[in-house]
Amino acid sequence: MVAAAGRIDISEDGSIKNYYTQRQWAVDALTRRRAAELVSSSTDVSSTPSPPPLPSKSKPRIYHVTEYGADPTGKADSTKAIRKAVADACAATTGQWLIAGVNNLGGAEVHLDGGLYLIDAPITLPAGSGNIKIHGGSLRASDDFPTDRYLIELSASPNVSSQTNTTIGDGAASSSYNYEYVTLRGLLLDANYRGGGITVVDGLRTVIDDCYIVHFASEAVSVLSGHETLIRASFIGQHITAGGDPGEKNFSGTGISLAGNDNIVTDVVIFSAGVGILVSGQANIFTGVHCYNKATGFGGTGIYLKLPGLTQTRITNCYLDYTGIVAEDPVQLLISSSFFLGDANVVLKSINGVAKGVEIVDNMFAGGDSGIDIVALEGNFTDVDQVNVNRNTAKGMTVRGTAARAAVHGNGTRWEVDFSPVLLFPDRIGNVQYALQSDTAFCRHALRTVSGNAVVIESDVAVQGTVHVEVNQAPANGVIGV
Repeated sequence: MVAAAGRIDISEDGSIKNYYTQRQWAVDALTRRRAAELVSSSTDVSSTPSPPPLPSKSKPRIYHVTEYGADPTGKADSTKAIRKAVADACAATTGQWLIAGVNNLGGAEVHLDGGLYLIDAPITLPAGSGNIKIHGGSLRASDDFPTDRYLIELSASPNVSSQTNTTIGDGAASSSYNYEYVTLRGLLLDANYRGGGITVVDGLRTVIDDCYIVHFASEAVSVLSGHETLIRASFIGQHITAGGDPGEKNFSGTGISLAGNDNIVTDVVIFSAGVGILVSGQANIFTGVHCYNKATGFGGTGIYLKLPGLTQTRITNCYLDYTGIVAEDPVQLLISSSFFLGDANVVLKSINGVAKGVEIVDNMFAGGDSGIDIVALEGNFTDVDQVNVNRNTAKGMTVRGTAARAAVHGNGTRWEVDFSPVLLFPDRIGNVQYALQSDTAFCRHALRTVSGNAVVIESDVAVQGTVHVEVNQAPANGVIGV
């Protein structure tokens, strides 16, 4: 007989071998065999192997301040709780090192859990901390917060620094850096007019990103010594305003103070402060910075380069909004592709009379027809070399530069072209090129005098013609530089 699908064949005599399907038969047989094995082994428990222990699960290195008792409503003081979370995060060492003397904490995070926390003392990272992030919430200084401190301090006391350097072992010698790769991100810091926002002392590769820092009395961000601090995508203001504030003339404090080298400030808005950025370290870069902190007319400065003789600063693609740039004795300074609004300009301030390697090019200036120079000098400069102020455009302001051209038409033997209204440095023309175009006669002619930023060209006979002149304020020896 033909078997039905999934059934065992019926024998010739018609008896049924098994009524179940082949699959069911196999399952039943396996079940009976396992049951027999279990009965036989029940008399000898010791022969049963113990299951391997479950692997221990490492605790994540994310430290939530609310789990330490911090009050996210900002009603109770949370200083101790946040400090404890930071201390635990920095104590969980990995045995790995970054720069000599700085622990690699493996990317540990101190999470502020989106809360607003009241603190009466700074949140300080221990020296030797690296690869750690504090993020995701707001800190506000209490009325008892010390006026000479900062909400977050990457600043080690001498004894702490010494302890760090003596515990690193033979494999890592000490260095001059106390921190490396510390990230402060997504923070609102309210200093309550008591102190500052963030200070970084002897830090290496620090990141301050996506922060909003307000109500500071000293600085929103202070960088002292160290190397390569990145400040980006942040908003900074002593007072919360969007411009045109009736109290603007009373703005004080500094948005960012950089007393270290090789720092980068990118895409930062400074909307109220006496000085937007104060620079006293070399080789810093500023790009995409918008300063409308305090108008120049009220005594404010957007970017102040207070490093006479060794500037080495690049400012590109920035927006100086009614507040300008001041550079003391600039040496190796680039200001380019920036927009200056509301009579904001660049002032070169003489301390020792030095200006070398300065490029102020391809900028736009807009003012109110008040006769303000786009680039101005404060004091007398006696040591000038490789200064190029050129290719700038202006509306409602006076164009000044180190190169100029003009054409004078006349009938006679003498042509004088005075470049004083446009040249930057007084009585300093180092290079002259000219051509005499005449339709009446051929003549001999020569450059006779260069004095007071004016040039005089004379011919041996009277002719009617046009003199085309180009001048450059290169050094007196005519060497512009490579």
